[in-house]
Amino acid sequence: MSTCVLIVDDDPTQRRILEETIARFGYDTRLAEGGAAAIELLEGAEARGIDVVLLDLVMPEVDGMAVLERLARKPASPPIIVQTAHGSIDAAIEAMRAGAVDFVVKPASPERLEVSLKNALKIEALAGEITRIKKKASGTLGFSDLIGESKAMERVVALGRRAATSNIPVLIEGESGVGKELVARAIHGESERAGKPFVTVNCGAIPENLVESILFGHEKGAFTGATERRQGKFLEADGGTLFLDEVGELPLETQVKLLRALQEGEIDPVGAKRPVKVDFRLISATNRDMIALVKEGKFREDLYYRLNVFPILVPPLRERMEDLGRLARHFVARFAAEEGKRIDGLSEEALALLGKYSWPGNVRQLENAVFRAVVLADGRELGVAEFPQIASHVEGFEPEVPPAPAGVEAAPAYEGPAVIGGDDSVPTTIGVVDEKGRSAIGIPAVTDSGEIRSLEDMEADMIRLALGRYRGHMTEVAKRLGIGRSTLYRKMREFGLESRLN
Repeated sequence: MSTCVLIVDDDPTQRRILEETIARFGYDTRLAEGGAAAIELLEGAEARGIDVVLLDLVMPEVDGMAVLERLARKPASPPIIVQTAHGSIDAAIEAMRAGAVDFVVKPASPERLEVSLKNALKIEALAGEITRIKKKASGTLGFSDLIGESKAMERVVALGRRAATSNIPVLIEGESGVGKELVARAIHGESERAGKPFVTVNCGAIPENLVESILFGHEKGAFTGATERRQGKFLEADGGTLFLDEVGELPLETQVKLLRALQEGEIDPVGAKRPVKVDFRLISATNRDMIALVKEGKFREDLYYRLNVFPILVPPLRERMEDLGRLARHFVARFAAEEGKRIDGLSEEALALLGKYSWPGNVRQLENAVFRAVVLADGRELGVAEFPQIASHVEGFEPEVPPAPAGVEAAPAYEGPAVIGGDDSVPTTIGVVDEKGRSAIGIPAVTDSGEIRSLEDMEADMIRLALGRYRGHMTEVAKRLGIGRSTLYRKMREFGLESRLN
């Protein structure tokens, strides 16, 4: 879905001029003939589809200041840019104090108007991210904080809000990277347990011999190495919500105790003399085919039906492409702020490229692609050149290799013959070459200055590549890399890759 600008002006000529100007920027427009129509629209069901309001201050009956004062009391209202024909500094200051993010003097030049709109969108994205971070930390994140207005996500939100009204066990299904944890947090944040603990457990990341201890806790001296009493995740979530991610990875022995905890509302810590009562709400998530696991005997059938009381399927990004533009702009604003760069947004060509890609890694892949693009960017706008890996997989787009920085020698520091083969060829990329002779998937072997990269950096890139290729399925990633799961998780911690799985 494209960015939508609501134009509020009582002058039909001015509305038409602004509509045509803003359409040239690539934005959609909605029109309101006055303040009363604007308030009705912004307080109705269609308000979520409006990203910015361009508001005239001087209008008959309900003027711009009245609209500002009315919307100031409404949470999550879009940013407002006021425009006035008088150029009064006092009026502009008063409007900014009432909640406007910027002002323009009529007739505003297209350049000034475009800059103002881009700044307003950037401010809104950052303010939204700060709000989400605060709510996530306090356990009050709700569905209104999620980015997604497609029909596919509307069903997820409707089901999630129904689930939030009770303590019914919820099973969230969906591919890796679709945002299952955010949906779980929103259910918790809109339930009566909001503000209470929200405890996340990645079942696939726990070594088998520690699963029971981590989930249910243990008493001091319960086994070798148990030098002190440990409170398990169930007790940490007492009064709140326990979120079991990758629940299909739980060992069969642990599944028996989980079933008892659900049925009886009590747990058996390792080495404890008596069970412990615990009050928790359980939300599970999986990217596996649970029915297939049940048929293979890898997951208990009785536990599956106990978890799958209220299933919610989160659609992959390719089935909700209407949300892609909004998600991409949100990530641009967030990462530009984190990296200290001034980036206004994405070009139309870049958005067209992203819209034609299938996104097998879903929202998480989009997030990482935008992060990389922001780091690569030298200008104020992200274009196709900042997404070379995506462009190489989309027909009609050719990956553009940015030129080497001025003053940097392209030749490697070592100019003698290569040791392997004894010739003068020095490979620059380790990767796969497609039928057109292009590098389809590659990991650079040398830096921009021609120096050989460290094995540690290349190993980190290899793990990133495997995580994206196998959609975060840790068992498959470890198998393909030829290492154990515990080794994989250790290396991910060392390289700071754990956050990419959350």
